[in-house]
Amino acid sequence: MAYLGRSIEREMYFGAKPDLFKLAKNMRNDPTEAEKVLWKHLKKFRQTGFIFRRQHPIDIFIADFYCHKLKLIIEVDGEIHFNDQAQEHDDGRSSDLERFGIKVIRFTNKEILDHIELVVNQIRRHLDEPASPALLGAGDGRGCSIFQKGIMNLENFSSIFLRLISCFSLHKMAL
Repeated sequence: MAYLGRSIEREMYFGAKPDLFKLAKNMRNDPTEAEKVLWKHLKKFRQTGFIFRRQHPIDIFIADFYCHKLKLIIEVDGEIHFNDQAQEHDDGRSSDLERFGIKVIRFTNKEILDHIELVVNQIRRHLDEPASPALLGAGDGRGCSIFQKGIMNLENFSSIFLRLISCFSLHKMAL
């Protein structure tokens, strides 16, 4: 890891500042119960080449869990995330991270503690998806407004796109 001025020069950190690494280290030393349970399962993915990192600095954020190969963040949300203001903040944060081509998925503490196998199965589905290239407008703030304003996320876009291709194929076969 090379220190260049005030930021860390390494692709997987997206310019995170050194102070953020200290905070992330402190957070790794004090995980929630749900984070401990999920981490136990995420470590198993290393055998298949998917390395998740705990409390990983990215730009001005710290992701609960991050896999650089997948460009996937997994956030563990406790009760503090359930009010409108916190959800709005989380949505904005997710949009900012999507500018780097990173997908963000969220699970509640309760989902992890009560239904860990369902959570792990949902994460497994993302292992088959290729990491997305940087989304439209990455870094310049001029991308597709439907993504930036949260009207459509990458998952919705992919679903609609696949349906359009399917309809096009059916139409082509009818000709």
